[in-house]
Amino acid sequence: MASIAGEAAKRQGEEAFNKFFLNLLKKRHEQRVPLNDNGIFIDVAFECGLDVDKFKKDILDPELVNIIAEDHQDASKTHGAFGTPTFLFNNGQSIYLKTFIPPLEDSLEAFEHFVGLFSERSYFGEVKRPQPPWPKGAI
Repeated sequence: MASIAGEAAKRQGEEAFNKFFLNLLKKRHEQRVPLNDNGIFIDVAFECGLDVDKFKKDILDPELVNIIAEDHQDASKTHGAFGTPTFLFNNGQSIYLKTFIPPLEDSLEAFEHFVGLFSERSYFGEVKRPQPPWPKGAI
C-alpha cells in the first residue's frame, strides 16, 4: 500500500513525492502509525499539500502495481536486492543493512563509516551478528 501511495504522490512531481515520503517515514518510524489503510496516506497527502482528489484517484490506478512490480524485478536482477533497506552506491555496489537508530550525535559519523566501508570494498560478502539477543545496548 505504501509503495502505491508513493507512486501516486510521485505523479504530482518530485518535490511533492519527497515531502510525502519524508512525512510518511515520520508517521511510521517516529509516531509508530501502521501503514495499512489508505486513509493514512490520504491524510499525509493532505498534510503535504498534494492535490488530494488527484491522489485519491491515482492510488486506485492498477498501473501503479505494474510500475512497482517492474521496479522490484529490476532491483532484484540488477542489484540483488532482497530486502529493505538495500543501499545502492554510485559504483554499482549494493548492500542490505539492518540497523537500529543510532544516537543523533553519532548518526552522521556512523553513516560515513558505513559508506566508507562498503561502497568501494566489494570483497565484503556478508556481515552478520548472532541474534537474538541483540548486541548489548542496541535497542
